[in-house]
Amino acid sequence: MKRRPRQPRTRVNDRIRSPEIRVIYGEHNVVLPTHKALSKAKQLGLDLVEIAPHAKPPVCRIVDYGKYKYEQSKQKKTDKPKKREKEVKFRVNIGDHDYSIKMTHAEDFLAHGFKVRIQLQFRGRQMAHKDLGFKLMDRVKEDLETMAHVDLEPKLNNRNILMMLSPLPSEKQKRKFRPEDEEVDLEEVEAAHAAQEDDESDEHDEHDEHDEHDEHDGNEVPSGDEEDTQDS
Repeated sequence: MKRRPRQPRTRVNDRIRSPEIRVIYGEHNVVLPTHKALSKAKQLGLDLVEIAPHAKPPVCRIVDYGKYKYEQSKQKKTDKPKKREKEVKFRVNIGDHDYSIKMTHAEDFLAHGFKVRIQLQFRGRQMAHKDLGFKLMDRVKEDLETMAHVDLEPKLNNRNILMMLSPLPSEKQKRKFRPEDEEVDLEEVEAAHAAQEDDESDEHDEHDEHDEHDEHDGNEVPSGDEEDTQDS
């Protein structure tokens, strides 16, 4: 029988151990030294609350901790059932480290009973390598076969390949990317996943601007995947 995940104690203000953290407050989402984030929180008359301690760097919010605890408690009591579905996005030239992080998040969502929608988006000239996209989706499907079954096989939809997974019964699930007995907090996973998606969105915007400039100049700068294809 699997041990039920235990809610970890929330670290607040001086109890936060990491020297550097990702700070979310208002519309801001930035990485700062912890002492600067603490100074900012004190300046605002608020608290620095760690919401994703296992993210790299850990994710914190600047909030009124008393109100934060009250809202969290109230939300758990009054929330209506939400759509039990999460989305994990991939890119065709994803590196092994980012792949492992995303697969860990996918496993975490499946372990909590969510369906997981896998999306791979092609950008610019990557559409010429749809075969690499389907190959990556097959890898995802194989790596998650002990956690989920496939509801929708990988299918091309405009500039995306989509796949839908449903969780296996918990007693049949077997993790590959995280130890079975490691404690997992869903809110923490969601915050870390959202932070990673924000980072990648910023990177993609920069790459899109770069590609647009190259097209105007008549130059083609292939992505890492295109270079691999040309060498093979």
